[in-house]
Parts: sequence; structure tokens; C-alpha cells
Amino acid sequence: MGGQTIIRGALVSIAVGTCLWSLPIIGSMASDVHIGPVTAYVEANVRSWIEDPLIVEALKDHNERHTHLTLSDIDRMDAAWHVELSSDHHPLIDSVTGTPLAKFLKAKQAASGGAITEIIVIDAKGLSIGESEPSSDFWQGDEQKWQKTYPAGAGVLFVDRAEKDESTQTLQSQASLTVSDPQTHQPIGTLTVGINLDAL
Repeated sequence: MGGQTIIRGALVSIAVGTCLWSLPIIGSMASDVHIGPVTAYVEANVRSWIEDPLIVEALKDHNERHTHLTLSDIDRMDAAWHVELSSDHHPLIDSVTGTPLAKFLKAKQAASGGAITEIIVIDAKGLSIGESEPSSDFWQGDEQKWQKTYPAGAGVLFVDRAEKDESTQTLQSQASLTVSDPQTHQPIGTLTVGINLDAL
């Protein structure tokens, strides 16, 4: 399938270290045509969100609360999330999808007119702290949406490959931005949006 790219600010570059391509042995650049439109959409409609006090303060609060979590702790929480997805009792999921931050994200998704399919805010440990829709995992730290943004520093935009959503039969791509503390300019987390490519 298509490619992946990291973009610093609004600058799109194919320089080594700035743009990462993961192309199949047989294929063409046509599979990466979504990167330009997704980048343009995110820069025009999403990037300003990473400075919103609600997102910034929620990340700072969760980073402080989660600072002592070990990988074993995270594994247990992620396992609990998976159990809750098929249960009528889901306190962990509710703590991520039922907060003021989650309501803010749901409103942003609704206002996109179908262009945005999901929004996730991820803390410094790679844990979801706010979601507009329940995702399949609580821990995002083993996924490129987090690995290519938060550890990479401030100002990074990472656009992932385009994939078909089997439930909706639409082509989608996730775009992720590093969120930084406006005072220290140090990374504090990641904002990920799912983009419906058919709506662009």
C-alpha cells in the first residue's frame, strides 16, 4: 500500500530524514496521492487545535498522572481496554470518551462534515487520553502515529498510508501532529485525526 511521510510545519519535502516512503516492490507514486490533500486539510483545519488550552492542559495533567506507569502497567490497562470493548461495563473507555476533552473532540469531528472519522489525543506514554470514537487500543505507543510525532519533536506532521475502512468501505488515512507545551515548546503528546479521503 502507499506511503508515509513526516512533515515539519507546513513544509512538504522529499529530503532524506524529512520524508519517509514505504513503497511496495511493485507499485507507483499514485498510491501516495492522498498525502498532499491530507496535509493541506490538516494545515488549514486541524493544526490550530494543538494550541487549544483544553488539549494542552489535559496532556500536561495526564503526563503528570502517568509518569510512574511501567510497561507492565500499560499492558494491563491495554488488556482491560480490549475486554471492555465487548462488555457493557467500560469504566476505562468512559474515562477516555466521556470527558470534556472527548466532547470537544466529538464536536470537532461533527463540524468537519464527514471529513474527519476519528480524533485521538495521546500522552507522553503513548496512552489515549481523549477520543471522539472508541479506538481498538488504549496504548498507541507501539504505533507510528505516536512514534513518528512525539519522540520526533515539535512541529511534526506525520501522514500515514491510505487504507480502506472495511466497515464503511471508504479510504482513510491518519494524520498526526506533535502537541507541544506553548511555554516550554517541549513535546507533550500527539493529536491524531482520521481523514476520510473520499470527502476531500
